[in-house]
Amino acid sequence: MSVPILPTIGPDLAQWGRQLNAYLQRNLGKLYFKTSQDNPSENGVILWDDVNEWPVVSYDNEFRQIVMEGGHVKLMRTASQTAASADTAYSITYDAPTNKYKIDRDGTNPERIVFEEKGEYLLSFTAEITSSTASDVKFYFWPAKNGTNIANMTVIKTIHNNGGIMTASRSFLLELAANDYIEMKWAVDSTSGSLNATAATAFSPASPASTLAITRIHA
Repeated sequence: MSVPILPTIGPDLAQWGRQLNAYLQRNLGKLYFKTSQDNPSENGVILWDDVNEWPVVSYDNEFRQIVMEGGHVKLMRTASQTAASADTAYSITYDAPTNKYKIDRDGTNPERIVFEEKGEYLLSFTAEITSSTASDVKFYFWPAKNGTNIANMTVIKTIHNNGGIMTASRSFLLELAANDYIEMKWAVDSTSGSLNATAATAFSPASPASTLAITRIHA
């Protein structure tokens, strides 16, 4: 680590004391920059890694990143959504989020959710589904990244009672780069099925058609 340069002791010890006090006030709260000479053999040494732009701590003979939050958002679609055609992929358009940090809807395409920082993100998804037929209706949900479907991510739910309501849910773990965007896709094998938003009652609040909570868990 870079060695601190303390004020030089001179003939005026009172002046040196004032300089030392001022130096300590300026620098005690700062992390030293990690260099190639730093050895992680001693646990608990915290440094700033300026190459990767994050703090690190020595543990078990290596410097490990201290994860700083790089984004979160809570999205909700408060209106129902229908499919114009069966067996056709559509994107869920969420309302503008009020709780967000470094993740937001695209300014020109609100179906897209844009990420400012690279990292590993945990997505918690729910959809409230309903059907207007007694026949089986099958729903499909999955994420797409930068316009391309992500393999092995589809959630399938079947509803078979007229007027029935069910909830489909799944957590997804995605590796994303800075400025990547995702869309939550859905499809249904009959236009009798739709995403259902339920109005508030005298005893319960409203239920959104879909929710999507996203948190960055690793760089």
